Amino acid sequence: MNHYETVFILNPVLSDDQIKETVKKYEDFLVSKGAKMIAKEDWGLKKLAYPIQNKKSGFYHLFEYTVAGEAIEPLEVEFRRDERFMRYLTVKLDKHAIAWAAKRRDRNKQKVKA
Repeated sequence: MNHYETVFILNPVLSDDQIKETVKKYEDFLVSKGAKMIAKEDWGLKKLAYPIQNKKSGFYHLFEYTVAGEAIEPLEVEFRRDERFMRYLTVKLDKHAIAWAAKRRDRNKQKVKA
């Protein structure tokens, strides 16, 4: 099992329900492939550095999970087929990135409590 992080940008014209449905669909897809979800983060609507598909903003989401490497290609194929996705990036985390991600999660939990 490898440790991965996927960040994706959803189309800004989607409603809250459509966004939740899309995120849930792909979370379920990963779990069906044997993934163990470690963290999910909703970064909200953010302005893009440059226009993508003539859009100037998008809804950012992050998944952190462990899964066998064979599950990544089918996930990215599904991302490419779904018109709700503007961009995505999946990276395999090394031990330093895993430690940094854990630190980021702890820092975010502290912000929520404060």
